[in-house]
Amino acid sequence: MSAAVSATGIRTGTPSLPARWAGDGWTVTKRNLIKIKRSPDMIIFAVLQPIMFVLLFSQVYGGSIAVAGTDYTQFLMAGIFAQTVVFGSTFSGSAMAQDLKEGIIDRFRTLPMSPSAVLIGRTNADLALNGISMLIMMGTGLLVGWRVNSTPGRFLAALALLLLFSYAFSWVMALLGMTVRSPETINNASFMILFPITFISNAFVQSSNLPGPLQTFADWNPVSALVQAVRELFGNLGSAPVPDTWPMQNAVATVLIGSAVMLVVFVPLAVRKFESISSR
Repeated sequence: MSAAVSATGIRTGTPSLPARWAGDGWTVTKRNLIKIKRSPDMIIFAVLQPIMFVLLFSQVYGGSIAVAGTDYTQFLMAGIFAQTVVFGSTFSGSAMAQDLKEGIIDRFRTLPMSPSAVLIGRTNADLALNGISMLIMMGTGLLVGWRVNSTPGRFLAALALLLLFSYAFSWVMALLGMTVRSPETINNASFMILFPITFISNAFVQSSNLPGPLQTFADWNPVSALVQAVRELFGNLGSAPVPDTWPMQNAVATVLIGSAVMLVVFVPLAVRKFESISSR
């Protein structure tokens, strides 16, 4: 039953299910954002790593890595953006594992709230943190010579694509964090996933330079599709050749389909896992 407004202007009745769901999700999101605000070291370390990668690859290794058809700094930045949002998604897993360890989840169980609100609040807060990291990284990229060579609309589309992929991937990490349930273990487990999909990709070198099996993996790697799509939307591709595989030739569509699949599969799995933990 929806809430009604009495003659005195006071809202009465029970809020509808969607309204309660949205309200619970926003409440937990706000709690996590306040937690980030009170832990500035979390933001500092979240942005230091991508800054270091930008400086390391553009200033130290950039002169030794040749990319056909474009400048290496222009080629590099899309890969750094993709790596940053993928690595940033691991906060969802580690934070869920930490909350389970500290008993915060047990406190949430006592509240009349939607079970999915905890997960929604967690992934929303990490999406905000990823957005902050991207803004700081853009400034670093501009300092080392990176430029956007496309329209404002395509630039915003690239940012939206990065955030969409990071949000979808954060649900994968949230499920992993609840499965492992140890902050120390989740870091090792997540890197077992993150390093192959970020470094065996086209993020830092062209996939054509990789040996046979690794080249095939890179060309069909969803992170490679994200990097390719962002390069195209930023206008940083130049005349660099594009691998003749469907994900690379249709990079934007691949990212949209991949993100949708991750959300459809892992959101229900994560919610079900959370409910099973909460019922113990």
